[in-house]
Amino acid sequence: MALNHQVTIQSPSSTADALGQPVAGWTDVCTVWADILHPGGLQHVRADADISRVRASIRLHQRSDITPAMRVVHDGTVYAIKAVLPDLRGRIFMDLACEAVQ
Repeated sequence: MALNHQVTIQSPSSTADALGQPVAGWTDVCTVWADILHPGGLQHVRADADISRVRASIRLHQRSDITPAMRVVHDGTVYAIKAVLPDLRGRIFMDLACEAVQ
């Protein structure tokens, strides 16, 4: 396994516009090297609309500051983190179960 993809982890943030109203956004937390696996896609048909889901497993070095509320950005693709799976035996790596945001 090679951590050969540079990814950026982002957390949700909020700023204020010119009128003082909150504006939702994202703030970079860190940029790290990762291994990205696409085990397969899932396709549904709902109300005559084709819906594709791209799932990915993103492995990176163990960190304690990543939560499912965050997202991963790689090469223009945004992945929502669905679950954070730590390596409880080796405590070297962690896996992020993700789904591409369309």
